[in-house]
Amino acid sequence: CQLRMDDSRVHTNTAQQILAVDAKYNAYRCPTNPSFRTLYLRRRTQVLQERANDEVLDPSARRDYVKVRQQILAKKYGLSETRSRASSRHSLSLQSHQSFDSLHVAIGDSPRGSSPRINRRQISSNSFSKLIDTDERKPHVVPTSAARASRAMAGDTTLAENYAFAGMHYIFDKHSEAVTVIKFSPNEKTQLACCSKDGTLSVHALSPGPPTLICTLKGHKRAVTDFDWSVDGDFIVSSSLDQTARFWDAQSGKCLRFMEERNGCELLCCLFQPVNNNLIVTGSIKSQIQTWNVSTGKAIKGGLGKTAGAVKALSVDSSGTTLWCGDDKGSIFSFIFNVTSGRVQRAKRYVVCPGQPITCISNRSWMTREARDPSLLVNARHDALMLFRICPDGTLEMKRHFPISHSRLNIRSAFCPLMSFREGACVVTGSEDMCVYFFDVARKTCVNKLQGHSAAVLCVCWNYDESLLASCDEEGTVIVWNREQ
Repeated sequence: CQLRMDDSRVHTNTAQQILAVDAKYNAYRCPTNPSFRTLYLRRRTQVLQERANDEVLDPSARRDYVKVRQQILAKKYGLSETRSRASSRHSLSLQSHQSFDSLHVAIGDSPRGSSPRINRRQISSNSFSKLIDTDERKPHVVPTSAARASRAMAGDTTLAENYAFAGMHYIFDKHSEAVTVIKFSPNEKTQLACCSKDGTLSVHALSPGPPTLICTLKGHKRAVTDFDWSVDGDFIVSSSLDQTARFWDAQSGKCLRFMEERNGCELLCCLFQPVNNNLIVTGSIKSQIQTWNVSTGKAIKGGLGKTAGAVKALSVDSSGTTLWCGDDKGSIFSFIFNVTSGRVQRAKRYVVCPGQPITCISNRSWMTREARDPSLLVNARHDALMLFRICPDGTLEMKRHFPISHSRLNIRSAFCPLMSFREGACVVTGSEDMCVYFFDVARKTCVNKLQGHSAAVLCVCWNYDESLLASCDEEGTVIVWNREQ
């Protein structure tokens, strides 16, 4: 029985490798017909699943097939062996020390039309030295040789090797319109939820056994714009253009409570207060944030905050005391959040990119174990992903600026959650060029690039141990990727 289980595992891994090879070259297949490319991958997935238990082919034959197919596709689409080897195993990876400027047309170190403050602290050697005034350099906590033992525990691999992927674990395409947001459960690494413009949410179990749909959350009358998990993973809150926020049981799909915006405001984003899950926050098209009591379903007095434009992104720090909001005017606002009463008080405003909507804000208390600066990761519709340092006085300083294709849709990004044992840290983002990008923050390089979607990638997310990455696109397709261990 154990031998049969081992054979089944080998067959499954090989099938994922075959699918990853097809996905890598899928961008070159029928470039004018993206729908066909998506259909091709779906059919390939079905065929590989049907052949997974075929006992005629032994593991060595399957491995030989992967190599031969790689060579055939490389020859068919005119890719040299050198380029093929430069890719990571089974995904289009890039060398960890490759210059980012050689991959994209640089657009400068500050967004268009803005005048960000320059981080005048030395971040790490050779990482941002051109922007540092040599007369005012200050010491900064960076990884040292003391971390070598920890890096050895992780195999002393490079960031590019650490973010190589072994293939696709699951492809989901049941939503009829674009899937706008995806998130893994905070305490269940194989449970994934997503929301769509078709007005529904879905919750999936990716293991054990084949991936299955746990439940579909139905009740919203228009597009679902955002959702969030409760800390325990038992509940979900969602916002919609139908002017309501709904509170759901994540296992049964039952709507337990709904909160209606009485001012006729379409809701664009929502989240749980991380310290007090009886409170949720919503952002509306009428330049307002509002705190709600889940138990009563009523808006909290004193929980209303004003911004300059429609609120499109929300994030709260781990202490729950600072709320960050991004609007469609290109501004980021900070609010002081009372975790007991739910009252909010506006603190500061930062104009990041005038006139260009902020589509995603992610907060992190520290970037690496050795360099513990609180940071904000921000997507804005001006073809860039930006990383800010949160200063002790609450102001923001630009640390990094990565060019991506982003000018018309709501693109989201995420910090890579792994507590890195090596120098540097990574962030991952979707893009309108149908790719998923991984950036090394310290070296300002792209360490990996995943190709497999046939439409703009709107959102990406990790599970808590970073074994799975999920991405979704404008056509409603969700792909779950296996990271190599």
